[in-house]
Amino acid sequence: MEELLDPMKNPVTYAVPFFVLTILIELAALRWLDHDDNLTGYSMKDARTSISMGVVSVFFLTAFKVVTFFGFSAVFVHLAPWELPTDTWWYWVLLIVGLDLGYYWHHRFSHRSRIAWAGHQAHHSSEYMNFGTALRQKWNPWFEFFFWLPLPLLGFAPWTLYVAFGINLIYQFFVHTELVGRLWRPIELVFNTPSHHRVHHGSDPEYLDKNYGGILIVFDRLFGTFQPERQQPTYGLTKPVGTYHLLKLQYGDYAALLRDVRSADNWRDRLGYVFGPPGWEPTPRDGGVDVPESRSLSA
Repeated sequence: MEELLDPMKNPVTYAVPFFVLTILIELAALRWLDHDDNLTGYSMKDARTSISMGVVSVFFLTAFKVVTFFGFSAVFVHLAPWELPTDTWWYWVLLIVGLDLGYYWHHRFSHRSRIAWAGHQAHHSSEYMNFGTALRQKWNPWFEFFFWLPLPLLGFAPWTLYVAFGINLIYQFFVHTELVGRLWRPIELVFNTPSHHRVHHGSDPEYLDKNYGGILIVFDRLFGTFQPERQQPTYGLTKPVGTYHLLKLQYGDYAALLRDVRSADNWRDRLGYVFGPPGWEPTPRDGGVDVPESRSLSA
């Protein structure tokens, strides 16, 4: 546990100076280099909100590590049929790909189930696309536990999951920008790129609930959620939140969910509000409507 919580064992610690440097470079490029005037650029108030969310999220991620480590360790020790060697190159390749697959399904779940979207929507609330937005992290990572659980069951040491997740987070930081166009086609076919991730942050109807990948885009291609970038996206939620208040951004959707649950007449409707897609509403005919766009009614 001591090593797990040691910041010097976390790859994100070493990436922080590069995050800061990259933000400064992006700001300079937006100010002094020729670029498309339609770029959203930076709003200092928005960037300050994103960075504040990122700083506070460190506390919640640390709590997540402490709580989930015991569960992963129990599965690894008592249920895993074997222990994979952590000192081989292929172990880390398999782990990073396996965790990215788990990330894909967790990310997809976060857009398709309202209780998970209530936590995730804070990351999508910015109407800007820049490296500062990458730091606009959620404070409620708890559902990730269930999507990581197969990994220790397959023999991956629990402590290595957090290292791989740190690598995943670092990679995703660099796809939050408008200054990088489409890359070499083989890269675009395999990896998540700024072009792919701009689509994911778009609130345009054709872009909603697309491109969930973290490092790889191949899972979106395999499971039918891939969408290429056709035009510049409109970033943010389809119903803008109109606030920079951190608590409202992080917990406003939970409050709205609770109000809907309290107003429901029966348990079927209550469960629909909690586990149905964002925007789900009961109807007299069948008890609920599945709204395909996860951000269609989100605040």
